[in-house]
Amino acid sequence: MNVSAINIEKELLASLLREAAKGRSKLPDFQRGWVWDDEHVRSLLASILLGYPIGAVMMLRCGGESVRFKQRPLEGAPASAQEEETERLILDGQQRLTSLFQSLSLERPVRTLDLRRREIERWYYIDMQRALDVHADREEAIISLPADRLVKRFGRDVVEDYSSREREYEAMIFPLAKVFDPDDWMVGFQDHWGFDKEKIKFWNRFNREVVKRFEQYHVPVIELDRDTPKEAVCQVFEKVNTGGVTLTVFELLTATFAADDFELRADWRERRRRLHSQAILTDVANTDFLQAVTLLATRHWRMSRLQEDVGEERAPSVGCKRSDILRLQLNDYRAWADPLMDGFTQAARFLHSQDLYDSRFLPYGSQLIPLAAILTVLGRDWEPHQAREKLARWYWCGVLGELYGGSTETRFARDLLEVVAWIRDDGPEPGTVFDAEFAPARLLTLRTRNSAAYKGVYSLLLREGARDWMTGERSTIQSYFDESIDVHHIFPQKWCLEHEIEPRRCDSIINKTPLTARTNRSIGGRAPSEYLDRMTRDGVPQEALDGYLRSHLIEPQGLWSNDFESSFQARQAALLDKIRSAMGKPIAVDDVDEPENNPDEYELVQEDSQASDDTTG
Repeated sequence: MNVSAINIEKELLASLLREAAKGRSKLPDFQRGWVWDDEHVRSLLASILLGYPIGAVMMLRCGGESVRFKQRPLEGAPASAQEEETERLILDGQQRLTSLFQSLSLERPVRTLDLRRREIERWYYIDMQRALDVHADREEAIISLPADRLVKRFGRDVVEDYSSREREYEAMIFPLAKVFDPDDWMVGFQDHWGFDKEKIKFWNRFNREVVKRFEQYHVPVIELDRDTPKEAVCQVFEKVNTGGVTLTVFELLTATFAADDFELRADWRERRRRLHSQAILTDVANTDFLQAVTLLATRHWRMSRLQEDVGEERAPSVGCKRSDILRLQLNDYRAWADPLMDGFTQAARFLHSQDLYDSRFLPYGSQLIPLAAILTVLGRDWEPHQAREKLARWYWCGVLGELYGGSTETRFARDLLEVVAWIRDDGPEPGTVFDAEFAPARLLTLRTRNSAAYKGVYSLLLREGARDWMTGERSTIQSYFDESIDVHHIFPQKWCLEHEIEPRRCDSIINKTPLTARTNRSIGGRAPSEYLDRMTRDGVPQEALDGYLRSHLIEPQGLWSNDFESSFQARQAALLDKIRSAMGKPIAVDDVDEPENNPDEYELVQEDSQASDDTTG
């Protein structure tokens, strides 16, 4: 965006409001509604009365090819304003301009809010005497009256009545709705006072010091050139609206597509309903969907150009950054949105095969974006065993290698191209698979559910068929995702504290496993040998119980003998083996010093139950 494309001028407030009334300046459809309350409106009017600055307004000159938005007039503008050709769009200053437009330019009360955010209607006036009193607090000269202009005590008894022109003249309060056309009110004011010389002098002073101030008030206007790209509009809007609703590319595309009579918001509402009917997809957002559509569209553009033999360097790149999304055309969206819906369905199917069923336990929600795009391109080519194995390996390398945190749009694009070529054409190993590493010492620091690797390890346990220790039932998705299973300690915290086990080892993922609340109550804070013995006395055969422990990658002998160290080392090795298998690559088992203890990283899990010996759950 060139600096020469920005123009800064001072414009009369009256001219800006006339432009809005005629519909020559409008709002882009992505702007939120007018929300200022009565106190904010009065404060704004007081600023103009005192000659204080109210901040700059930012406009976008219309007529360029790069930006087309659906538009709407300022709230309160006449119906004819909608039909007028728009010359400028208001990007910043909507709340201020709408407040001034409604209070100064309309012959009807302003619909606003009180301090409790209840809807009210108000007329705005200036106390003429207070406005001219240099010793008074002139901010208090701005007053607001109810729609009937009656001030009531306790909402019943009328204590002040300003419901007629004569009562306004008598009280010497000037309606701000007449500030740009005061002559008729002035004649009535002078006539009411019998053309008294002192009152005429008073009016002349008020007109000179107050009315003219409004008429001559200038507002700085920053005007962006008509050829400003959409991505610049988006970024500018976000910068100047830090106190408001963040503008997303979805709002921008909604306004852009609406110019071609396509309701993106309604289209997404139906797609969201269908996607969110599957628990694993309930966190898919509109911007996620647009990113995936853009990946597919830009890949299509690139493939088409490569078929024309333009060469790798000259072909457009694949991407889904904001600038890429904003270049999306309506025909691109229509071409890829439906196929992508099936891609997300196939993504859910793949994740189910990996024992992931609920978005709350999805290691990386962001990884759904390239996954859905990849499966859209592959169609049924991902279903054969070898293809599934490759897809799973890519997925777990992303999770356990923790490669999908932070800014990942570049990785999305690379994965779409590389994973498709790897699976369909037996191409080279994708960068995500090559880059992924898992250090053994990482297990000792996994203590929080916020970690993707933490969720990934427990997903691997479920995939391996971890069974409940008391019932022998597999920790099926039904039991896991109805929240009856949570993460609990194998060697209880109480026992670890009594035996001086370091918290960083006690609370690491190595000493935790998914257990039902009932099983955890049987464990309590007891030694492993005690709670295992109790389970056998409750009817669980020891041989079966040992099998259940092994399904959690726990060596039974270490638990029966209360040997924390041997149990800890055995489970660490077993977990690393499963991680190695999922990633399909070796893990260097070096002698790595354990990380420093950091209690802030400990996971906040349910405390081990301190159930009494006679508790049966």
